[in-house]
Amino acid sequence: MKGKVLLAAAVCTKAGKAIVSRQFVEMTRTRIEGLLAAFPKLMNTGKQHTFVETESVRYVYQPMEKLYMVLITTKNSNILEDLETLRLFSRVIPEYCRALEENEISEHCFDLIFAFDEIVALGYRENVNLAQIRTFTEMDSHEEKVFRAVRETQEREAKAEMRRKAKELQQARRDAERQGKKAPGFGGFGSSAVSGGSTAAMITETIIETDKPKVAPAPARPSGPSKALKLGAKGKEVDNFVDKLKSEGETIMSSNIGKRTSEATKVHAPPINMESVHMKIEEKITLTCGRDGGLQNMELHGMIMLRISDDKFGRIRLHVENEDKKGVQLQTHPNVDKKLFTSESLIGLKNPEKSFPVNSDVGVLKWRLQTTEESFIPLTINCWPSESGNGCDVNIEYELQEDNLELNDVVITIPLPSGVGAPVIGEIDGEYRHDSRRNTLEWCLPVIDAKNKSGSLEFSIAGQPNDFFPVQVSFISKKNYCNIQVLHFNRLLI
Repeated sequence: MKGKVLLAAAVCTKAGKAIVSRQFVEMTRTRIEGLLAAFPKLMNTGKQHTFVETESVRYVYQPMEKLYMVLITTKNSNILEDLETLRLFSRVIPEYCRALEENEISEHCFDLIFAFDEIVALGYRENVNLAQIRTFTEMDSHEEKVFRAVRETQEREAKAEMRRKAKELQQARRDAERQGKKAPGFGGFGSSAVSGGSTAAMITETIIETDKPKVAPAPARPSGPSKALKLGAKGKEVDNFVDKLKSEGETIMSSNIGKRTSEATKVHAPPINMESVHMKIEEKITLTCGRDGGLQNMELHGMIMLRISDDKFGRIRLHVENEDKKGVQLQTHPNVDKKLFTSESLIGLKNPEKSFPVNSDVGVLKWRLQTTEESFIPLTINCWPSESGNGCDVNIEYELQEDNLELNDVVITIPLPSGVGAPVIGEIDGEYRHDSRRNTLEWCLPVIDAKNKSGSLEFSIAGQPNDFFPVQVSFISKKNYCNIQVLHFNRLLI
């Protein structure tokens, strides 16, 4: 144990019984139980101290109602640093336990051990705070929460659509039976049930696929009429689904919805690597606005990625259409002919005899925009907390400023005061999620576009107006913010 500073951290009873203990060095269970059992006997009840020592170790402790938070350290450790570490350990425990009682500590022992490991590594204190510990132990995925919120909304919409379709099908069959005709088939039901864009949640960047040159066409899949939007499920499977829908109700609906969502996810990935020439356009926007209005800073970074999967298309030129009016700064790849791009808006290599790399993503053009012009903000958020007799009434509004944009998976995150419970939701456009661990309210909106360009949320909760800032917003979009597109490409024959 030479060289180590913090040997163990434990929560024990007044009698020295260990409830949970985490050793940071090699130590047997008998040894740690013996050290903790000896700890209460060393304390002098006539004086108040925060540590006691033996010939080999030092106990740094803090009473917590009927329990003790104890750190066992070497005698050569820095007592001031040990006391600071002890305070952090003591603040971690209420984060995971509702009450400082033995059964509550035992129930959340693994959560506490994971948190202890974030504070101390190999006997030494890590430079972390309480918020970082909470983040590290939760391993929270923002993208997963966004996807789940969007999927739940789409499932509810799909259920309502399926119930409506089922009634229509039953009515059509009854009408056919009355007229003595054969009941019609309903092969197109699978298409219309998910035509609302269920794949939008999986798109994280704009993908531009170029037209292929006219070469020998691949065999086309046979398709009947009204199948353009079909994501899967053959006619026979759809008929079976409708029969089950009539007999079993919503249970069958939800299971099929889950299946179709996964099928929709698969629709995007395979075609990407099957194209001989692919262009992918990606933009990322980061901006900060003041609480009382005003754009403090906005940065946009965009890039065109080129991927060649067939070496016979290695020598090509891309025709780029730049109709941007915002004043972005363009920069080509060092191997790209800059003069050709400036004069003719064509992206090609400086040496026409060379080819673009095959099966590799190459950034051929990138652009950047930095501004404080408020008119460039794509989506504005207004947060109005006002004090009331029971706390605060909070009104939040959003408004889309760029009518040509379509924002997907929008999540507006509002911080909440800790220890005051869940907010009372008044009116809301969209859905919401309350994260009690992180003390946040997430306002989830699947789509914001020209038809749905504004909305509001009202809720009440105890707190002060300053508790509800900063508000954070995230979204993805299938449309570019800057009007830069790849129109087509030309193949060079040398």
